[in-house]
Amino acid sequence: MFRIAAMFDAHGRMDGVQPQALQVFRAVAEHGSITAAARALRYTQSAVSRQIAALEAELGSPLFDRLPRGVALTEPGRCLLGHAEAVLDRLDAARRDLAALRDLTAGRLRVGAFPTAVAALVPQALATFRSAHPQVALSLVEGLTPGLLERLLAGDADVVVVSAAPDRPLDDERFDLHRLVDEVLLVAVPRTHRLAHRRTVRLRELAEDAFIAGSATAEETLLRATLPAGFRPRIDIVAAEWTGKLGCVAAGLGVALVPALAVRATPPDLALLRLHPDDASVRRVFAATVAGRSRPPAVQRFLTHLDAVAAGLR
Repeated sequence: MFRIAAMFDAHGRMDGVQPQALQVFRAVAEHGSITAAARALRYTQSAVSRQIAALEAELGSPLFDRLPRGVALTEPGRCLLGHAEAVLDRLDAARRDLAALRDLTAGRLRVGAFPTAVAALVPQALATFRSAHPQVALSLVEGLTPGLLERLLAGDADVVVVSAAPDRPLDDERFDLHRLVDEVLLVAVPRTHRLAHRRTVRLRELAEDAFIAGSATAEETLLRATLPAGFRPRIDIVAAEWTGKLGCVAAGLGVALVPALAVRATPPDLALLRLHPDDASVRRVFAATVAGRSRPPAVQRFLTHLDAVAAGLR
């Protein structure tokens, strides 16, 4: 009837009408005067008059009756006012929500991490992040690196902490990789082991020992370690979980390679030995996000917390 419906497109958006024009219209309606509205908005009177005239031309209906003293809404103007207030209120709410995400007073952070990163690195970073930004909802899921990267691509995580051996790099075309720390592998032996008193060992000195591993397959065994040429560990027992793996070592059933990040979870009845530099195996630990996508403010801030904890662990 008054072409008010023509303001909206098929998606309910205002077509051809700028929010600023609606703000000016609302101010004139509230003050009942173009002069008073201009004063409140800190515009010139002529600028407000032009905005109202342009809005009336866009909608094809007069919005105000010009009176000797001030203005009064017409019927189309009264109809428009409710729509304008709803649109402006939604814009204000959107601005508040965006500001909350930017200022980390709202939002969420979904983190994934491989098991040994959950021993100390990631929980410590989450704890300091939560202390700084308590209104951001946190979640953590544990998994292996390939699965975590799939979750990331599927949109089920915002950032994942993953690892890779130097000779098996991650796909840096699909992922942005933020390097956190290079993690050395240690050897866990029972306190009664013949080498338990040593600080450094060669892997060949453990050739007679059985290794407790998380998988019996050559590709996954021994934490994807880069082993010296010719060294073939004997694997008698496979234990996927760290509690079982270290429990078997403590019982004298074998030895195990333990990543430095898992040292906190090592029971006191085990000895941790360094590997000789010629045998040392290193895993690179990264925080990964999807390449080409902007990092949300929560992720960007969380990376600084991860960096701080990783620096302490080095």
